[in-house]
Amino acid sequence: MIHKFYNGKIILGSCLAPEGTAVYTDGDKIIAVTKEDRPFDVGHDAGGKYISPGFIDIHVHGGFGYRFEECKVEEFFDLAEKHAQFGTTTLLPTASAATTEQYVEMFETFRKVRNHKNPRGAYMPGFHMEAPYFSPLQAGAQGPLIRGYDKEEYTMLIERYGDLINRWSAAPELPGARDFAKACREAGIQLSIGHSEAEYDEVMEMYGLGFDCVTHLYSCTSTVHRKNAYRYAGIVEAAYMLDGMDVEIIADGKHLPAPLLKFVVKHKGLDRVSVVTDATRFAGFPDGAEKTLGFTDVIIEDGVAKVPDRSCFSGSCATTDRLVRNMVQLAELPVLDAVRLATVNPARMAHLDNRGAIREGNFADIVIFDDNINVSFTMVNGNVVFEG
Repeated sequence: MIHKFYNGKIILGSCLAPEGTAVYTDGDKIIAVTKEDRPFDVGHDAGGKYISPGFIDIHVHGGFGYRFEECKVEEFFDLAEKHAQFGTTTLLPTASAATTEQYVEMFETFRKVRNHKNPRGAYMPGFHMEAPYFSPLQAGAQGPLIRGYDKEEYTMLIERYGDLINRWSAAPELPGARDFAKACREAGIQLSIGHSEAEYDEVMEMYGLGFDCVTHLYSCTSTVHRKNAYRYAGIVEAAYMLDGMDVEIIADGKHLPAPLLKFVVKHKGLDRVSVVTDATRFAGFPDGAEKTLGFTDVIIEDGVAKVPDRSCFSGSCATTDRLVRNMVQLAELPVLDAVRLATVNPARMAHLDNRGAIREGNFADIVIFDDNINVSFTMVNGNVVFEG
């Protein structure tokens, strides 16, 4: 069935398509971006709104009451459907610290998800393992199950489930990081620095071994610090010095204030920054809700989850539309640049070929939204999954 998208501002990377251009899809692919009139079966009049590539969230733990680590097959699909209502067309379910047995159960369930077609929600190509090999000094809200590298554990997980793992965030300064990096690289799993106290020199060294991304920059990442009279640089400074280092930022407007959002984009550049929700099960809950993260109580306040004493955040409540909106309203980026951080960049970072851009031959992942980034339509792999 051929769909035609027209009468909208079509986002083609860093520019808008000429007036009168339409996008045609057939099956799961974009077949044309053209001003030429072509036959079609279903028309979508955007009414002057933006016609955009679908948003890609490479770091999302759940939402709407669910954690991906605990989901049954249908709950994976429900979460994919709910996130799609906010413009997410591709997401990487993200795991926190858990036991080996819990990871096995999670992956066994996810394999069933991957083996079924999901016509009603976001595409889920693989997991982001944000755990469990982290520094206890940068645990954040990860809980008591973080630990050092366990070669037997990660070898088994990679051998059995490596095809289900897209990214793995870990602390590169911990003993055993080199062997872990080698195992991930051989399996085609992207490495990212997360929840880490690594020194600048350690980051520089491990970057060459595959740690080419920083997970939620400024959140649980080392920066300038003192040892006696001497100052040392950390992950943050290394991330800026390494031109090829990608960074993700939680652009919920709470984890990073507007000045830092602006600073990251200015000094890393538009090509190396991806926005992520880092959404926990609390995405979609209103302020005032009191919930549990499984190992700690959480209060939702000011649009973010906090531990009860308010000493630190306990994950985000954001959806992807909010990320783009914040980059426009708080970071003062043009809409096209803000969209880039949620489409082109995460697609490249996660090696998601033929996604993240409206281009002939790419998958038909399309979102329509207004000037305030309110999403009214979402298509995933050529399936209409949301019309608001």
